[in-house]
Amino acid sequence: MAGTCFCFDLDGTVTRAELLPMIASEINLEQEMSLLTRLTMDGLIPFEDSFRLRFAILRSAGLERIRSVVAEVELDPDIAAFIADNRDRCFIVTGNLDVWVEPLMQKLGCTFYTSTSQMSANGDVQLKHIMRKNVPGLELKERFDRVVAVGDGYNDLPLFDVADVGVAYNGVHASPDALISVADYVTMNGKGLCRLLSTL
Repeated sequence: MAGTCFCFDLDGTVTRAELLPMIASEINLEQEMSLLTRLTMDGLIPFEDSFRLRFAILRSAGLERIRSVVAEVELDPDIAAFIADNRDRCFIVTGNLDVWVEPLMQKLGCTFYTSTSQMSANGDVQLKHIMRKNVPGLELKERFDRVVAVGDGYNDLPLFDVADVGVAYNGVHASPDALISVADYVTMNGKGLCRLLSTL
């Protein structure tokens, strides 16, 4: 057991935009994807059902095109700097797909827990397993004295449920009431979040 670790949601927390709507804009489905993402974040559509649907829509963009979009996404500079300074105890816990977010894995340099994919015989990306966020949270509780969770959406609730401290992040958009109600803290920007995390 070793001190405190920090688990960050990716989309709209570490990144300053939701990745799936960004990818959707490449295939002219941004409005539909933004609506689906918002309904999911608010808990009106179960995350697993939503992600399967969004994956089915977005896979037509092609893997290299998706990675090029993801590589260009803006990161919150304060959160990215905090992760860089604490790579051995910072983790990204995202429902997003491993092969899609690979450019951000390389950029941030910390451990990622993601949904996973596999390649079919003809080279197509197929969805293998959708991340349940409480699973890495429980795994990390075995390794660290305390787990701090940072997220902004309804699908972060399972992680907050198993974490010792939950921080609702409202830097890009407002967190749903369900998440705020179980959070120990609410922060409004990356600078304030990192100031808080440094005290925990």
